[in-house]
Amino acid sequence: MDGILPLTSLFFSALLAATIIPAQSEAVLVGLHLTGDYDEVLLVVVATLGNVLGACINWVLGRYLAHFKHRRWFPVKEAALDKAARTYQRFGVWTLLLSWVPIIGDPLTLIAGVLRTNFFLFVILVTIGKLARYVTIVVML
Repeated sequence: MDGILPLTSLFFSALLAATIIPAQSEAVLVGLHLTGDYDEVLLVVVATLGNVLGACINWVLGRYLAHFKHRRWFPVKEAALDKAARTYQRFGVWTLLLSWVPIIGDPLTLIAGVLRTNFFLFVILVTIGKLARYVTIVVML
């Protein structure tokens, strides 16, 4: 049971890090990896699943709540949304491979929902980008 709590923490830190809530999943991943108590593949899979699920939450927010973007409480500032929309429209769905990038990744996944990107394609591209990031982190340690 001791091994489940840290993995659960990794999952939720990765999920939160992919949403508009500030969180650092990389620090949790590195910490768990450095203990040597966890399989690298398991750590990468758990972090990737959490991070992709968080991106899916953004897609849903964009898809169904975009009409609230002018409200003060909306999770992404309108300027960031506009910049992400311009980038997304310029480069297309391939920008989702950059969904892991701090600051621009969250608005990109939100814009994908706003622009009604095919959810299956969204999940594939986001998973590739986020998996590559976590694999790189673990390999570089």
